[in-house]
Amino acid sequence: MIFKLTTLKTNFKMKSIIEFIVGNYFVVCFLIGLITAFISISRQPKPVPKEIVYDKYFSYYLLFAVGINNLINFVFHVFFGDISAEFIGWAQSPFQAEVGYASLGIGIAGMLAYKSSFPFRAATMIPPVVFSLGAAGGHIYYMIRDNNFSPGNVGLVLPIDIILPIVGLFFMWKSYKYPLKK
Repeated sequence: MIFKLTTLKTNFKMKSIIEFIVGNYFVVCFLIGLITAFISISRQPKPVPKEIVYDKYFSYYLLFAVGINNLINFVFHVFFGDISAEFIGWAQSPFQAEVGYASLGIGIAGMLAYKSSFPFRAATMIPPVVFSLGAAGGHIYYMIRDNNFSPGNVGLVLPIDIILPIVGLFFMWKSYKYPLKK
């Protein structure tokens, strides 16, 4: 009996962890990007020039926080629209597919920007920054107007919609200020 209770507790914890990761993939992608950049930098010969540090953080930000994050967003909005709508606190709508396809374009650009030139990377930043800050404004608006406090409207989504663009723009600025020497 003790084994079964322990197994149930473990299964419940694992289920909760998986639900948190899946429900907050945007945070997970951002953190994976930071961790991956840190690991990549730590494997460089010492001392690591700041140009390489900022390039790594910016490139992994683009790969994970923009690219993979938006590809996952595409999958959720296009193929699991009912789940996405419920999470956000909306009714299912044809506009979800449109958001999904916009996310697909942003995701592909983020993946390509990972190893691209600075001008391409800078241009790639425009859509996700505008989208995230616009979404943050929408989350606040619907929180006030409709009393929408769904996790997908004001949970981790709201602060991340503000934090991600700020961090990305910071990495972009530092990469511009300290370009890699060819």
